[in-house]
Amino acid sequence: MFGRGRKPAVPAYDTSGKIPVIRASICTKERVAGFKDEKTGKFDELALLRSEADLRAFLRQYGLTEEQVKREW
Repeated sequence: MFGRGRKPAVPAYDTSGKIPVIRASICTKERVAGFKDEKTGKFDELALLRSEADLRAFLRQYGLTEEQVKREW
């Protein structure tokens, strides 16, 4: 009732020409997932990863595997 069961709509995101990246902070252990433009190097943050479930949801949402995701420190 009142939309509790609905999931928020995922905004369309163009991933062409972009590399999936997880940026991690060594000091704070914070991890952020997003896409990095191959030409300009600009990083677009799309998800804060607080747990492995958040990572799996990000991978499922964009149809990726863990091997395709590059990690940056």
